[in-house]
Amino acid sequence: YADASQFAKAVGSNIAIGGDRALVFVHGFNNGFDDGVFRLTQIAHDTKYPGTPVLFSWASSGKTTGYIYDKDSSTAARDDLEATLRMLAKTRVKSIDIIAHSMGTWLTMEALRQLAITGDRDLNGKLGYVVLASPDIDVDVFKKQMIRYGKPDKPFAILLSGDDRALKLSSFISGDKPRVGDYGNAADLASYGVVVADLTNTKGGDRLNHAKFADNPILVQLLGDRLRTLAALRAGEPQGAGLDNIGQGLGKAVGSVAEVVITTPFKVLTIATGG
Repeated sequence: YADASQFAKAVGSNIAIGGDRALVFVHGFNNGFDDGVFRLTQIAHDTKYPGTPVLFSWASSGKTTGYIYDKDSSTAARDDLEATLRMLAKTRVKSIDIIAHSMGTWLTMEALRQLAITGDRDLNGKLGYVVLASPDIDVDVFKKQMIRYGKPDKPFAILLSGDDRALKLSSFISGDKPRVGDYGNAADLASYGVVVADLTNTKGGDRLNHAKFADNPILVQLLGDRLRTLAALRAGEPQGAGLDNIGQGLGKAVGSVAEVVITTPFKVLTIATGG
């Protein structure tokens, strides 16, 4: 597209004929544009998402040695993500859902924080689901971001795993400070109004265990079952309602005994499933 206005027009037209919903995916560290396209295509296909998939790609170095560069680059992109979300909100879209992964969750939280500061944290009622997968965010920083954002009105989920090796390295680089994505105190996070799903006892698709949410196709499909219902219709439910269905399917996905611990602001639910 020659400019942002042409892109906005094209996206708006697609949304108008594609279900009046948009799914924004924000990729993580060491992922380039092609990686983001692949992952978003996979998510949209596996979840059977009833709307328009939109990739927000920021300038990752695409190198495992480029962590500091990527952190600075993702920070520089927060105004652009905010502008993209506002652009989508000006279309006829009914719900803007967000899935962010790894360092992309830092970028997403910064954009949401900025929206809150301007008094439009829910994009005039159009912000839908927010899913932060393997968040590469300092725990104390995340708490400050959530305080500024406020307790969510719509479903807001964190997917973490205590055996995430990529986040162990991130923690080491950051002075041995815990990251949200492998934090051991789910109740502490849930006290800020979010739902926390601990996937530690489920299997990932690689040795890093950093992308369980997408490497496990059954889990993606079960998330899709959730995403296919408008977040506005879920707003009145207790936080975590329906997430037990995710746990019940995980045993089939991994082919062995698995356990998912879901923590909400009100309760802790442990789901044991077996293959």
